[in-house]
Amino acid sequence: MSSPASYIALTKPRILPLVLFSGLPALVLAAGGWPPPALILATLMGTAFSAAAANSLNSYLERDRDALMERTQLRPLPAGEIRPGRALLFGLTLAVLGVGLLWVTVGQMPALISVAALGVYIFVYTLWLKPRTSFAVIVGGISGAIAPLIADAAVDGHIGIAGWLLFAIIFIWQPPHFYAIALFRREDYARAGFPMLPDSIGEDATYDRIILWSLVLIPFTLAPYVFLDLGYFYLAAAVVLDGFFLQRAWQLRVRRNNEAARGLFLMSLVQLLGLFAAMIVDLAAGAWLGA
Repeated sequence: MSSPASYIALTKPRILPLVLFSGLPALVLAAGGWPPPALILATLMGTAFSAAAANSLNSYLERDRDALMERTQLRPLPAGEIRPGRALLFGLTLAVLGVGLLWVTVGQMPALISVAALGVYIFVYTLWLKPRTSFAVIVGGISGAIAPLIADAAVDGHIGIAGWLLFAIIFIWQPPHFYAIALFRREDYARAGFPMLPDSIGEDATYDRIILWSLVLIPFTLAPYVFLDLGYFYLAAAVVLDGFFLQRAWQLRVRRNNEAARGLFLMSLVQLLGLFAAMIVDLAAGAWLGA
């Protein structure tokens, strides 16, 4: 019998904190203050269920390829901990729970955005593009950045500047993040038959793409200070995090090795979590000082 831990692992739980961290500041910024706790809880839970569903269904569809890769061969499906049919049912159940919770508690628009994200991630990214082209990373970034759009729409039924700005930050952040993985996991992806950017355009061109995306990201990370209700604390945090991220990207271009690629990958996680944590702290401090 499959253990609960195996089903939890199927959802790729290490990814979910990024979803929640991006949804919370979008809720507060869209509302112009802290919304009711019930709305926050329902929106984040519905978004988390939907993200867990996408990850579970991705694991189901890629189970044969996961068995060929060193970093994924111990996941529940290739390891034989869960039967494929049960994994599929689990993923579909999570999708119904996530979309249904959003529909019932915060409205049709957030639920429809969630459905669209699931469709893009499963059918366009996982089934169509990922096995065929390195361009899949760009399209997959749409679903990966969807939480702020759901959160913004949950506040008043449409998407405003807060949702779009946070969406843009995550969307632009994802290519250098995943290109770094593609570099130090190049052989692993090749065994599974996934075409990655270094195989398509070469490593040198990939380093240049990482630098380019890192530079494009900077004005978008600074934009919330200009256009949204964020103060100097967020601005300082964004400048520092952008500086470290760009330094790691340049270091990779100079060193051209797996160690530098792993360093950029880890720094990218610190950067995104740090940006959204700084938003939350800045918003909380503003609410406390204004009380």
